[in-house]
Amino acid sequence: MQRLLHFLYEYRAFFTFLILQLLCVWMIVQNNQYQGAQFFNTSNRVAAGVSGTTQDVKNYFALRRINDELSEENKWLRQKLEQREQAIQYLTLKQDSVFDTDIVERFEFVNAKVVNNSTARFKNFITINRGSEEGVEPGMAVMNDNRAVGKVKTVSEHYSVIISLLNIDEQSSVLIKRTGHFGTVQWDGTDPRFIDLKYIPRHVVPLVGDSIVTSDFNAVFPPNVFVGIIRQTRLSESDQFHEIDVELAQDFGKLAYVQVVKSRLKKEKDSLENMTIGEPK
Repeated sequence: MQRLLHFLYEYRAFFTFLILQLLCVWMIVQNNQYQGAQFFNTSNRVAAGVSGTTQDVKNYFALRRINDELSEENKWLRQKLEQREQAIQYLTLKQDSVFDTDIVERFEFVNAKVVNNSTARFKNFITINRGSEEGVEPGMAVMNDNRAVGKVKTVSEHYSVIISLLNIDEQSSVLIKRTGHFGTVQWDGTDPRFIDLKYIPRHVVPLVGDSIVTSDFNAVFPPNVFVGIIRQTRLSESDQFHEIDVELAQDFGKLAYVQVVKSRLKKEKDSLENMTIGEPK
């Protein structure tokens, strides 16, 4: 306390000058309209700038929460959209107004954040922060805003590893949306932006710009999940099938959030097929 008092006494002239200067400024602002207006305009700009900077900082630190909320909203919308499509298909086939809830609501989605991802290897994998505790199981499809990503390979309590579409061992059944012809996509291990579409017979005429989506025969993905767009086709006289380059809809280098697709009827379907035709080799 003595040091503080000594400091104030030592610099009493400076503090007196400072107080008098502030008093003069206050009196000028109070008694002159022009100076008063300029002062308040300047102070308002400074306050607005400080307030804007503060809000920007708050928004930055709230980005994770906002992303999580948007991801949850996207999951809910995707689930409702999938249920609507299933209901339309079911009612079209049944020709009545009564539908099976298990069919219409067979897909459920689990939001997950990508915590590890590779794109530069021949066999790329993705790690997410959801596991068996959230009901994730091996074999489940993984997508991002209706764009195909891969399928679950292994699961722990809190994490799962996904086989990316950018994996030379991964194949998925797809179709050309315009023509309805079935084929298979498989990555060749070179460019992570493109994937090969195989087994489209030569009598089919695929066009650049055609959309490629998952088919009803896909063992992993729901139907009509967007895979990519045809960018180039090649066919020689001796080829039975077209060589087709498909630009992937999903940019795997920017993958941040995904949805794991849980099918309530997959176990029933697999069990029936295994009982009828035997276990897959």
